[in-house]
Amino acid sequence: MGKLVRMAWRGVWRNGRRTVIAVVAIALGLALMLFFDGLMSGSEQAIYGNIVKLQGGNVQGHAPGYREKAKRLPLLPLDNADAFVQAALAQPRAIAASQRINTSGMVSSHEGTFPVVIAGIEPEQEALTSLVAEKIVQGRYLAANDEDFLLIGQALAKNLEVTVGDRVTLVGRATHEQMRRRTMTIAGIYELGLPDAERRMVYVSLAEAQALFDLRDQVTEVVVSLEHVGQESPVVAELQAAFPNIEVDSWDTLHPETRQQMEMEKQIMSIFGLIILLIAGVGILNLMLMAVFERTREIGLLAAMGLKRREIVMLFLIEGILIGLLGALAGGALGGLISAYYGKVGLEWAANASEYSPLVALLGGRIYFRIGANLLLQRALTVAIIAALASLYPAWQASRREPAEALHYV
Repeated sequence: MGKLVRMAWRGVWRNGRRTVIAVVAIALGLALMLFFDGLMSGSEQAIYGNIVKLQGGNVQGHAPGYREKAKRLPLLPLDNADAFVQAALAQPRAIAASQRINTSGMVSSHEGTFPVVIAGIEPEQEALTSLVAEKIVQGRYLAANDEDFLLIGQALAKNLEVTVGDRVTLVGRATHEQMRRRTMTIAGIYELGLPDAERRMVYVSLAEAQALFDLRDQVTEVVVSLEHVGQESPVVAELQAAFPNIEVDSWDTLHPETRQQMEMEKQIMSIFGLIILLIAGVGILNLMLMAVFERTREIGLLAAMGLKRREIVMLFLIEGILIGLLGALAGGALGGLISAYYGKVGLEWAANASEYSPLVALLGGRIYFRIGANLLLQRALTVAIIAALASLYPAWQASRREPAEALHYV
C-alpha cells in the first residue's frame, strides 16, 4: 500500500497543470457550496431572529397556568421575577432579560377602534435587542418614566390617522377581566415593513402598564434574548430546574406555527443545497474522467510492467483521493474565509428592505453568514469522496483494456 501511495503522489504531480486545474475546480465548487450554506443559514437567523424579537424573546417565563391560556394573554402575576431575570442573565448565551406585562386591548381615535396587543416594557433593557427600538421613524422610543405615552406602528397610525403628539384612547383588559381606559399621547411611531405587526402591537412603559392594569410592582412575564435562534433548549432546562414554580418556555413551544414554517423552509433549502452539490459533483466527475482517460496509455504501461488490475484501480483511486483532499482543503479554507468575512461585516443586499415584502423586511438590509465547523467538515469530506469516486469508474474501465490495446490508445 505504501508503494501505491508514493506512486499515486508522484502521479498527481507528474502533470502539475492538470492537477492544479482539478484542485481549483474542486475548491471553487466547495467554496460555492459553503457560500450558499452561509447565506442560507444567515438568512434563516435574520428572519427567525427578528420574528423571535417581535414575539418577545427566545425564552419566556410565566406564572403557573399561563400555557393553558396563552392565546388569551392572561394577566397572571409572576413571583420571583427579579431573581429569574438575574438567573437568566447569568446564562452564557443570554444577552438581555427584561420584565413585561402583556394584555389585549383596543386603540381608538376619531377614525375608529382597532384591536391590539398592549405590551408594557422596560425600555432601557429592551432597547438592547428590540427590533422596534431600531425602527423608530417618527418621534422617539419610550422612557422608563413615561406616563400616558404610547408607541405605535406605522400601519396602525395610518388607520387611526394620527401622528406623533396626537391623543388616542387606549382600552386594556386588566386583572379580573376588568377593562381600563386611558387617553394616551403618541410618543413615537415605528415601521418594520410588516403591516400586520405594526397594526397589532403597541407599547407603553412597564410603570404605566402596572398603574393602568392594577399590577403595582408586579409583572406577568420575563423575556430572555439569546445570541442565536436554536440555543434555547439548555437555557430552558437550567432555568426550569432552578425555578420549578415558573413555566419556562422557548419561542417555538409558545408559537409552534413559526417552528413549522421554519422546518418547511429548511427542507426547501436542503433541496437547493442538494442541487448545488449535484452540480458540483457532475463537474468533478467530468474533470476526473478526462484526467484518467487521458492516461490510458500510462495504465497500459503499468499493466505491462506487472501491476494487477485491482492495483491499477487502487492507484488511481488513491490519486483521486489525494486530489480530492487537496481541493477540499483549498475549498474549505476559501469558503471558510468568505463565510468568516461576511459573518463579521455582513452582506449588504438591500438599501431599504422595509420597502419590499414582509419576508425581505425581516431579513433586513444586511445578512451575516453563519456556518459551523461541523458543516464545513461535512461539505469538505463530501467533495473529497465525490472526487475519489469520480476517479474510480474511469480507472476501472481503463484497467480492463489489454496492455497492448491500452498502449496504442490515442
